[in-house]
Amino acid sequence: MRLVSDLFDPEPVRWGLRGDPWVWRAMSEYVNGLVLPPSVGEVERLLKATFDRVVAVDLATETAPWVYREEFAHGSGMSSGNVHLETWRAELLPTLVDRARSQLSG
Repeated sequence: MRLVSDLFDPEPVRWGLRGDPWVWRAMSEYVNGLVLPPSVGEVERLLKATFDRVVAVDLATETAPWVYREEFAHGSGMSSGNVHLETWRAELLPTLVDRARSQLSG
């Protein structure tokens, strides 16, 4: 049985801002135990909804390039707690969708 949380392993080597890895892990925990939906479109909708729920931001409508979230501020550094929405739109969510596509076609 394929699980949505399997898509999150391994973690990317590059992030946009310091809050991004914490969002990645929070999303993985949020979908833990969910069976991978049968279509790529359904997976993509689920991942976007999960991001919206975890970060409290709608990627489709938010125009800011990044947002600050206290719950993702771990450690020091200028970007601690900042989530780079552009990276999530352009790289991180597409990576997860690509992984789902591979799982569903293989």
